[in-house]
Amino acid sequence: MYQNWIYILLAAFVLTACGPEAPQEPETGEAPETSETAATEPATEPAEESRLTVAERIDEALAGEHRSSKNASRDNWRHPKETLLFFGLEPDMTVVEIYPGGGWYTEVLAPVSRDEGHLVAAHFNPDGSDYRERSYNNYIDKLEEHPDVYDNVEVISIGGGEELSLGEPESADMVLTFRNMHSFTSAGEEENFFAAAHNVLKPNGILGVVQHRADEGADPMKSVKNGYLPEAFVIEKAEAAGFKLDDRAEINANPDDTHDHPEGVWTLPPSLRLGDEDREKYEAIGESDRMTLRFIKT
Repeated sequence: MYQNWIYILLAAFVLTACGPEAPQEPETGEAPETSETAATEPATEPAEESRLTVAERIDEALAGEHRSSKNASRDNWRHPKETLLFFGLEPDMTVVEIYPGGGWYTEVLAPVSRDEGHLVAAHFNPDGSDYRERSYNNYIDKLEEHPDVYDNVEVISIGGGEELSLGEPESADMVLTFRNMHSFTSAGEEENFFAAAHNVLKPNGILGVVQHRADEGADPMKSVKNGYLPEAFVIEKAEAAGFKLDDRAEINANPDDTHDHPEGVWTLPPSLRLGDEDREKYEAIGESDRMTLRFIKT
């Protein structure tokens, strides 16, 4: 019997020593998480994969209600999605668009960069001529019609005789020029343009060029009068300013364009300067044959 009591006392001692401890305060001094507080914890941020890709953003911009049907009808000739993806556009970039004209590419660039990036529209100096003043004012009116789309667009004016500047040095990730190199070349300012683009770009920044393309070996001073330039000429001028040709694409090529029309490139759509004369012929040819070049600042 004595041994039985010993066993009972030992069992009671063990149960007391090994019982549950009192709850301990966390080291941070914060209250321990309960099932109620755990249920109200904010969800983690969505995975990176759930965000729209740049291709999807371009698709949304192209389908946006802010675009005119007239502009949208040119998509099959200008290939904006393929062109911008080739240049390497990203939503968080600071992009300088050269001479945006009526804002055809602005309609796409502004929505893509709206949330994370910045778009600088380097338009005509309105003091340069009556045409430039009208073009500049029409562009401003366009932006004001859809402030929800274009509120990230900064408009600056270039040309008109003053020193060409596209912004603070090394402030941009990308400079884009669409069908403008003949204008700079006609004015004898192509070297100034490439120098200004090189100056505004960050190291390894991108210069994207789309330009009406003349026959290989054509005299640029002659072909430019018709709006065309040889591809080799554009590359030579860009590389002389410190750019390196990174790649070229045939996205905007048109083998049906013979480069020898009565009113130059403006014979073709969308200008159609001859009016109804041979209209079906030129509409069948479509927009001009164009080079698409990507340069890197070195």
